[in-house]
Amino acid sequence: MPTRHKRENENKNNKTICTLHTIQHMAETRKVHPVGAVLLIINLLMASRISLSRSILLLQRTNNHFPYSHFTPKRFPKSYPCPLWSSSFSLCLQTLHKSSTTTATTPPSISNCYSSISMDPVVDEANPLLQDFEFPPFDVVEAKHVRPGIRALLKNLESDLEELERTVEPSWPKLVEPLEKIADQLTVVWGMINHLKAVKDSPELRAAIEEVQPEKVKFQLRLGQSKPIYNAFKAIQDSPQWSSLSDARKRIVESQIKEGVLNGVALDDDKREQFNKIEQELERLSQKFGENVLDATKKFEKIITDKKDIEGLPATSLGLAAQTAVSKGHTDASAENGPWIITLDAPSFMSVMQHARNRGLREEIYRAYVTRASSGDLNNTAIIDEILELRLEKAKLLGYNNYTEVSMATKMATVEKAEELLEKLRAASWNAAVQDMEDLKIFSKSQGAMEANDLTHWDTGFWAERLRESKYDINEEELRPFFSLPKVMDGLFNLAKTIFGIDIEPADGLAPVWNNDVKFYCVKDSLDSPIAYFYFDPYSRPSEKRGGAWMDEVVSRSCVLSPNGTAPRLPIAHMVCNQTPPVGDKPSLMTFREVETVFHEFGHALQHMLTKQDEGLVAGIRGIEWDAVELPSQFMENWCYHRETLMGIAKHYETGESLPEEVYLKLLAARTFRAGSFSLRQIKFASLDLELHTKYIPGALESIYDVDQRVSKRTQVIPPLPEDRFLCGFSHIFAGGYAAGYYSYKWAEVLSADAFSAFEDAGLDNHKAVKETGHKFRETILALGGGKAPLEVFVEFRGREPSPEALLRHNGLLSVTTSA
Repeated sequence: MPTRHKRENENKNNKTICTLHTIQHMAETRKVHPVGAVLLIINLLMASRISLSRSILLLQRTNNHFPYSHFTPKRFPKSYPCPLWSSSFSLCLQTLHKSSTTTATTPPSISNCYSSISMDPVVDEANPLLQDFEFPPFDVVEAKHVRPGIRALLKNLESDLEELERTVEPSWPKLVEPLEKIADQLTVVWGMINHLKAVKDSPELRAAIEEVQPEKVKFQLRLGQSKPIYNAFKAIQDSPQWSSLSDARKRIVESQIKEGVLNGVALDDDKREQFNKIEQELERLSQKFGENVLDATKKFEKIITDKKDIEGLPATSLGLAAQTAVSKGHTDASAENGPWIITLDAPSFMSVMQHARNRGLREEIYRAYVTRASSGDLNNTAIIDEILELRLEKAKLLGYNNYTEVSMATKMATVEKAEELLEKLRAASWNAAVQDMEDLKIFSKSQGAMEANDLTHWDTGFWAERLRESKYDINEEELRPFFSLPKVMDGLFNLAKTIFGIDIEPADGLAPVWNNDVKFYCVKDSLDSPIAYFYFDPYSRPSEKRGGAWMDEVVSRSCVLSPNGTAPRLPIAHMVCNQTPPVGDKPSLMTFREVETVFHEFGHALQHMLTKQDEGLVAGIRGIEWDAVELPSQFMENWCYHRETLMGIAKHYETGESLPEEVYLKLLAARTFRAGSFSLRQIKFASLDLELHTKYIPGALESIYDVDQRVSKRTQVIPPLPEDRFLCGFSHIFAGGYAAGYYSYKWAEVLSADAFSAFEDAGLDNHKAVKETGHKFRETILALGGGKAPLEVFVEFRGREPSPEALLRHNGLLSVTTSA
């Protein structure tokens, strides 16, 4: 790394230096490197529905998730969505909100960050997308601002790019710094509107984005295929100074060259034109896919008036169903007397699957869910085939055999290594999953269930929950009062202080927000200095908000965009969840799975916010290989089972009573409950993804649904229904960043389990050892960002390469007899 003095001198050479606060990933996107998007620079800037969340093309991240999940997806390491789980389961500166009482330091505004930018004063005066601001003006941006704002921005960026190409030299100040500034401007404005589409959707906003999206993609392709820029990076790599560059700068150059090729820079004119048409169409199809899933989810409503039909649903679920009914015009609806409205939104859907005694209702809701977006105007079947066909055509243009090879070009794994890992985990999980199903049959029969000998998809969630209650004497709904959102967040922040030495303080009012439920926080170091900020949007809003959970960057740490030429720009993130909202005067009372989801997304946010990497293009979550980005998030989930941490958050919201010790021990014992089934479900999704992007030939005799059935024979104890159309809602790979990359969840799970085992080895009850190990984790995994290869970062932390032993041990599968 360059010395501090060297960085300061480089910054002083910049004509204009200031802070830029950008928004969004996604993962999406669920963030991350889906190849085939556009240039690396923007790709790096877009690292993170998830989603996740982690979208399919640059700056467009979609985060729809299968509800058995920590939800979220994505295409670039930007919005990191969460994996699919099993059925057990802003106008003018004056208008910006500011607080005179907050202790959080307000960053400088983006007043004149870029010397070459001069927006049309008429447009400036009226359009919040082009105003100077301290934080993105989420509260005042409307659909009417999108078309003029994006077009004005692109016009100026095109001029900046032409100037860069005329003056480019193979040096950091003459190449990378101006390029980062161009990309950052597009990231902040496009990210702002795309984020609003994810959390505050409307037909008008959709139409506006759809209209200007081709123009945005055209500019991205123009930038990503710039031969002067590509040649300048090649010249840096071939120069005598190459060996003296820092690891982070070498990573930037190498990745930019690789992505340049993957973005078609080396193609001749005819092929490049074809490539660009494919990219445009893929972006359109990806967006349409996600919209269809959201619309299909919103469209379904099941109105129930007879209380007998919803027997078994817990009070929290009845309250939510009645609250939904009130929002739909049934003003007299109540939790006690109804009417109640069941939807396909995760909290509603999962409650029915796990608790409704009415088997017919469970079947109806399940069938509606697995056939979402598979009929009528919202049918995604043809869109999937078009996406797969275009991805294969793109791969062939680039000289690859299939799209999976394109995807793996920017990941840790190879196709062979990914398949090898999946098979090892499948073999270790199969017998356990078979036994899981046998246990359900025996238990349901003992309870007099007529369906005991014919258990199917809408039965497993219900009977698994009953068996869990019986075996461990744990009722998830009865635990909700111990997991109120305020207490969970306090405990999470205390944990972060203990192991990472940071303080997190409320900063509501400092930044505009898109909904009154959104919270804003300031992260401070041990010297009480702000080092990052983040938004938190916790609750489900099915009428306007995409399903799932994801973390995304708003703006990344960067020395090039330093506000004063010395201190780096501070990172800002947002975390989005879809958990149960408050009902009446009660706070949000969470399931244990929702607690794990918050910890998961916070892990992503920590890697973004605690980075010490000053090269903006590889700071935080930027530039990290997609199959490594889930390490911090899955790592944080482990702390939900740590006695001191759990007891710190599990306080009854009314009495303050702590969770009884015996209940904690039962939760711990139940951690491996149906682990084989959960593991197989993830392996099915990952294997199906690889199969579709490696061997499937669009238009051949075998359909996508035939492939699903074939893969399921080796990865599911109960095969899918013949009419199952789960693929029509698989946003992770068709509207997010996990195309030929869903295996990343299991790959990173190996890394995260092994990383947590370092704390186990040190002694989880040894506070001194935990703090020391936490400091080492922060200085490596969280601090180094994409500036170093993830395997090297892991070895620096752990002292060796990763092993799957910890993962299998945590899942209770280490000694399970395996079978093919």
